[in-house]
Amino acid sequence: MIGGISRKMLTQTLRRLAGHGLVDRRAYAEVPPRVEYRLTALGTTLIPAIELLTSWAEHNGTAILDAVEAGLSA
Repeated sequence: MIGGISRKMLTQTLRRLAGHGLVDRRAYAEVPPRVEYRLTALGTTLIPAIELLTSWAEHNGTAILDAVEAGLSA
């Protein structure tokens, strides 16, 4: 749901996460090429923190947008 990310940046980020042991990367020798990513056991330990941040953003998103708009008009 995050907009504005290029395919190149997404690939770099996923490879970095794989390098840190948070996701597994599996490439298939197919045409067209296909790659799948999935969370590792270590990666799944981040789910509660991500859910907490998501909830916070849902509850405070309007206040953040209001602050941004107020700052732009100042």
